[in-house]
Amino acid sequence: MKFSREIELRGHIVDSGILAKVMDLVAEYNGDFDTEEFSLGRQKTDPSYAKMKIGAETEEQLSQLISELRRVGALVIGEEEVSVATVTRAKVAPEGFYSTTNHPTHIHFNNTWIPVENMKMDALIVVDKKHMTAKCLVQGKLMPGDTVVVGEEGVRVDFPERPREMGVFEFMGGDVSSERPSLTMIRRVAAEIIQMKKNGKKVALVGGPAIIHSGASDAVAAMVREGYIDLLFAGNALAVHDLEHNIFGTSLGMNLKSGELVTGGHRHHLYTINKIMEAGSIYAAVQSGLVTRGIMYECIKNDTPFVLAGSIRDDGPLPDVIQNTIQAQDEMRKYIVDPDLGMMLMVATLLHSIAVGNLLPSHVKTICVDINPASVTKLMDRGTSQAIGMVSDAGIFLPSLLEALHELEKEE
Repeated sequence: MKFSREIELRGHIVDSGILAKVMDLVAEYNGDFDTEEFSLGRQKTDPSYAKMKIGAETEEQLSQLISELRRVGALVIGEEEVSVATVTRAKVAPEGFYSTTNHPTHIHFNNTWIPVENMKMDALIVVDKKHMTAKCLVQGKLMPGDTVVVGEEGVRVDFPERPREMGVFEFMGGDVSSERPSLTMIRRVAAEIIQMKKNGKKVALVGGPAIIHSGASDAVAAMVREGYIDLLFAGNALAVHDLEHNIFGTSLGMNLKSGELVTGGHRHHLYTINKIMEAGSIYAAVQSGLVTRGIMYECIKNDTPFVLAGSIRDDGPLPDVIQNTIQAQDEMRKYIVDPDLGMMLMVATLLHSIAVGNLLPSHVKTICVDINPASVTKLMDRGTSQAIGMVSDAGIFLPSLLEALHELEKEE
């Protein structure tokens, strides 16, 4: 090999699969490696260390390989400082700008490693030279005068390691299977939530309308009321059918208690939207007594924030739905950047889960539950690598989760 650079790997690089990822990438790019040093941690808390020389036939090939290795946590020895360029036109980034991952990231600038704030995937790094800070910013927010990191040199990514404790995230792993013991997993998810609350962390739910259709709305409402869920991300449909269930006792025109279609019930969701429009908002409908129970009711009564993001297929929509998608992104980011956000539950909503996953930093533990295994796989394929998947119906998962939460609380 004519061209080479040295890299270091530190931490739980074996059991987290980081060392294997490095070797896979070297093979994928037709490169070569020579392990110069290797030390394996003997105890659970002991880190491992590897120093490797990475080689390639051409400088371009090596550059591409090193770029990929950085993104799985490799530290390049002899790393130079980042290069920066100034934005001259709004929303137009300098050529060759660095595209971020959602993993914790530092930049080497002015002889200092600076942490990058508000990490998300597919964004840029903007540097404040005066205050020596750096943050993620989406391209649509760039303004003339912003200083943007270009190239890969001087950027360090801390790839998330698999936790050593035997929690739900080690038990379930990152793959998707419908054959795992569901009740055991649900109980472990419940234990994670309880531990999150003890640590002062917040748990958020991304929910789809199948939560209502499957009869799980009462369980979610209880979790909001009892403080297990601190934030709700959803679309127009979940809110509409939750409110429809409260006002008419139906969801998509079906009586949820009897399972029978109600005559004229197909109009109920439109009548519901109209009633909320007349009230002025969901908050006003709750205050007036029109809405007396349900998920949205509990969010209002318990000051639990929610963001309803609209879509092109919405009926109405409700007055509380943010119809401008960029505004909806901005509103969600306000809550996602909260350092106390610890877990995101994504239940029965593929597109909304992928959208929220794109905004999440990788340190937020993410559980995706869907009846379709392909939905869970698609979320992880689109970059939310920290997500773990569970194949289950929302109507089974959520009531079982609430029951497990109550049982574990009693045991303590």
